[in-house]
Amino acid sequence: MINLSINVDKAATLRESRGGTQPDPVAAAVVALQAGADGITAHLRGDRRHIQDRDLELIRKVVPLELNFEMAATEEMIGIALRIKPEQCTLVPEKDGELTTEGGLDVIANQSSLPKIIQRLKNGDMRVSIFSNLDDDQIKAAKDVGTDRIELFTEHYGHAFGTKDEDREFARLAKAAELADKLGLGLNGGHDLDFRNLRRMKTIPNLLEVSIGHSVFSRAVFIGLENAVKELLAVLKD
Repeated sequence: MINLSINVDKAATLRESRGGTQPDPVAAAVVALQAGADGITAHLRGDRRHIQDRDLELIRKVVPLELNFEMAATEEMIGIALRIKPEQCTLVPEKDGELTTEGGLDVIANQSSLPKIIQRLKNGDMRVSIFSNLDDDQIKAAKDVGTDRIELFTEHYGHAFGTKDEDREFARLAKAAELADKLGLGLNGGHDLDFRNLRRMKTIPNLLEVSIGHSVFSRAVFIGLENAVKELLAVLKD
């Protein structure tokens, strides 16, 4: 069974666009879990432009299942992870001004620093995943630096779904997943997945978890968050 982690960053983004307290990403996490989600994802950025420290601390308190902490590989975020103790830390790149994470972490460029960072997180009893592009050398480097899992960057497949490029992009995903499995890496997926393209995505062998945020909150505008989560779960369980 593939686990569904709901990313609540979008609720925080909407709140911060107006100020105040609504909508509360902590409440969104509770609704998602009550609807049957297997876990919650939250990305505390260095500039705090959506999720805030308060959000992460409260989410940790109300999530009895998997908390996936998306984080830059910085000393500040390592300290927060060691204090909050999520079940999984997903290392992601951050860039000023980006609307969302634009691609995988360049593991090769950070190959000297990542092993110590990953080991510190593992010593804190946390599983480590790296958000990864579909590049053989990056995936091999992820294995070399000691990560437990990689999260495949699925944006290109998501954008290509239903077009002439879908088969090509899905083949790229499948090839990257096969390499990760051969290297003994656990496999997650995320970015631009929704209830339509998830049906094919879930056929990738050994996929353990998908993290979905933007599309589930976009869908929730029309059918409610509980129903949007249940819709995704129905696809995964079908």
